Amino acid sequence: MKLFKISILILSAGFIAACTKDFSDTNTNKNNPTSVTPDLLLSGVIRNTMNQQVSEAWGIGNIVVQHHAKIQFVNEDRYGWNEQNGIWSTVYSNYRNLQNIFTSVGENASSPYYGVGLILKSWMFSLVTDAYGDVPYSEAGKAKTEGIYQPVYDKQEDIYAGILADLKKANEVLATAGTGLNGDILYGGGASSILKWRKLANSLRLRYLLRISKKKNVSADMQAILSDPANNPVFSSNADNAELKYLSVAPNQWPLYGTRVGSFDEFRVSKTLTDRLTVLSDPRIKIFGRPTQASVVAGNPVIQGVPNGLSDVDALAYNGGVQGVSRVGYTFACLVCNDPGQAVPDPAAPRALLMTYAELQFVLAEARQKGLITSGDAATYYNNGINANFSYWQSVVPSSYNLDITMPANYLTQAGVAYSGTDDEKLAKIALQKWIALYFNGLEAWFDWRRTNMPAVIPGPANLNSNKVPVRYIYPLSEQSLNGENRKAAVQRQGNTDDLNTKMWLLQ
Repeated sequence: MKLFKISILILSAGFIAACTKDFSDTNTNKNNPTSVTPDLLLSGVIRNTMNQQVSEAWGIGNIVVQHHAKIQFVNEDRYGWNEQNGIWSTVYSNYRNLQNIFTSVGENASSPYYGVGLILKSWMFSLVTDAYGDVPYSEAGKAKTEGIYQPVYDKQEDIYAGILADLKKANEVLATAGTGLNGDILYGGGASSILKWRKLANSLRLRYLLRISKKKNVSADMQAILSDPANNPVFSSNADNAELKYLSVAPNQWPLYGTRVGSFDEFRVSKTLTDRLTVLSDPRIKIFGRPTQASVVAGNPVIQGVPNGLSDVDALAYNGGVQGVSRVGYTFACLVCNDPGQAVPDPAAPRALLMTYAELQFVLAEARQKGLITSGDAATYYNNGINANFSYWQSVVPSSYNLDITMPANYLTQAGVAYSGTDDEKLAKIALQKWIALYFNGLEAWFDWRRTNMPAVIPGPANLNSNKVPVRYIYPLSEQSLNGENRKAAVQRQGNTDDLNTKMWLLQ
């Protein structure tokens, strides 16, 4: 019995010693880090949010402004929208990682991650407020740090004030920040990217100031940016475009390459787009659509769109069926959606767009035409925007596609394009060219159309929204149970109903 007790004691002591010696190693999962460096967080936020830009453009953005139309499963085209949660989920999930960046660097103005983080935060919250209206902002993402699990929905007016303030601050802090920026998959990182991020901050400020120009007097703020280019640089060419360039192989390919082939073919070029570009003899039509298969067989290739908002039966039968309507252009096609005799789509061609130099020029053209700014000439800005968009596509579309998209010699002087006419006619021309330039840029063309009602978007004959074009997304249904009281207050504040036609502050 005594020997037995001694043995137990020895074994116990050995076990305790072993546990004490190896406890930290045994209980630490080295494959599950508790902190991540800002560069890794930054690249993830950029990639995830830009990928959502592509998905949002494909599913709703291109449809609602009638760049594209659908020939099957046409509810989106008929405005039979249910909840659209992609932007909501992407913004709030990635904002947590942005906050981790802010926590890591504090308010250290010398860290470029702080300024870049403010720009991304501003852009992300512009997406969610422009889509839904009043949304969580000031208390968003504070569950872990402050125990706020049911954040208030801030007024859109207050959100825009925060966005503009953060963009201004970002430009200022980046002017004196260090150059050690890694993980920047938008501009490449390093010293050369800092100036481009500053240009993006100020160009976004001009975009958003124009967006709220019917609600606020923005003239002084817009002019202050343009009057001090040394301290407030803006986009000066296509080289400044904020775009994500994808790789030709997974996992960093264009996100829609994971979509089934049938889903690609449900989306076709809209008749609205093909009609408008055909009238202008605009060669960019070759970028956005392909000749119908029927016209190719007949020896007379024609790019022919399908009207928006048709019923399933009518859409599928239009112009003799699927062979008689144009597929989306090769630059945005699935990898096996090549027609006979045509080049195979280049997987490295598509881009995700945040903002372009062309868009900025159209912003300035409109602002100058309306007298919101005194710098520059409206016609020059307008022509710069058109030239920039042509040049952009000429640089993006692979030569293997053999598409001649050179601007015709008389393009800028023809009646439908020349910067002439009444104020309203000039503004309509700006809106049309901007609409073309915003192709496949998330929901930006829709956001801009809501503000100007130009160019015209006419609901299709089988629309499900009482002949109205939707002006917002409804809130995620999960918010009714997760954050019901704050959601209810926001709905009441905006118009008492949470539907597609409720006008948010920007539109009231």
